[in-house]
Amino acid sequence: MTKTLLIIALLAFSCVTSIIVALSFGAISVSFSDVVYALFPSLSEQTVDPIIAQIIVELRLPRILLALLSGAGLAIAGATLQQVTRNPLADPFLFGISAGASFGAVVVLSVLTNIAIVWLPIGAFIGGLLSITMVLFIAGRSTYQQIERMLLAGVACSFMFSAATSAILYQSDPQAAASILFWTLGSFSQAQWDQLLWPTIIIGTSIIAFFAYSRQVLAISGGDENATTLGVSVSKVRLLMLILSSLICAVIVANAGGIAFVGLLIPHVVRLTLGQRMLNNYVIVALLGATFMILIDLAARTLIANQEVPLGIITSAIGSVFFLLILKQRRQY
Repeated sequence: MTKTLLIIALLAFSCVTSIIVALSFGAISVSFSDVVYALFPSLSEQTVDPIIAQIIVELRLPRILLALLSGAGLAIAGATLQQVTRNPLADPFLFGISAGASFGAVVVLSVLTNIAIVWLPIGAFIGGLLSITMVLFIAGRSTYQQIERMLLAGVACSFMFSAATSAILYQSDPQAAASILFWTLGSFSQAQWDQLLWPTIIIGTSIIAFFAYSRQVLAISGGDENATTLGVSVSKVRLLMLILSSLICAVIVANAGGIAFVGLLIPHVVRLTLGQRMLNNYVIVALLGATFMILIDLAARTLIANQEVPLGIITSAIGSVFFLLILKQRRQY
C-alpha cells in the first residue's frame, strides 16, 4: 500500500508539473511567476500583463484541461478493455469509433458548410455512436465468442467508415478536405471553456463508473469461469465497459479529432513497469495518461516554430517505436 501511495504521489506531482510547464511554454514563453499570478491573482498585488493573462487563462488552460481529460479517459478505457477482453492489443479505436466519428464530421462539413464549426462535434459524436451500435449489434449477447466478434466487428466497421469517408472527401472541396484531414489527425487547438462542460461530464461520469466496476473487471481478467463463480455477470459487465469506453472515445474524437495509440500505449507502460495487477489501479493509469497527453500537446505546439504538429502523428510515431522495441525485446528471450 505504501508503495502504491508513493507511486500515486509521484505521478500526481508529475501531472501538476506538466501542467505548469505546458502553461509556461509555447509560441510565447511565460515565466512561472506570471503563470501563478494569472491563475491566482489574489496571491499577490503584482499585476500580470492582460495579454499574457489572456494567453494563459483563455488559450492554454482550456486545451491543457482537455488534454488531461483525454489522456486520462483514453488510458483508463484502454486498460479496462484489455482486461475485460484479455487482449493486450485491445484499444478504444480498435472498435471503429474514430473512423465512425470522422465519417460523421465529414458528412457535416460536406452538407453544412456555412455552420460546420457548430455542428462538427455533434456530427462526430453521432458517427461514433453509430459505430458503437453496429459493433454491439453484430457482437450479440452470446458470452462465448463475444470478444472475437467485437474485435472483428470493430475492424470491419473501421474499414467501412474509412472507405465512406474517403469517398466523400474525394468529391469534396479541396479546402474542406484539408481541414478535415488535419482535424482527424488530432488537435486541442479548438478547445474553449464553453466546450469543456460535456466532455468533463461524460468522461468524468464514465471514469467513476470504471472505478465502481473495478472489482468485476479484475475478476473477468482472471477468466470468464472464475468471474462467473464469483457472481459476476460477465457478458453484461463486458458490454457496459465497451459502451463506456466507446463513449469516452467518441467525445474525445468529437472535440479533438483522432488520437491513436494512447489507450494502447499507457496500459502497456503500466504493465511493464509496475506489473499486470496495477492496470486495475485507475488512479495510476489516469495520472500517467493525463501527464503523457499534456506533454504530447506541449510537443505539438513547440516542435516547429509558429506551426502545430497534429497529435496523431506524434502519438503514432511514439507508439510504433515503443512496440517495435517491445517485440525486439521479447524476441531475444
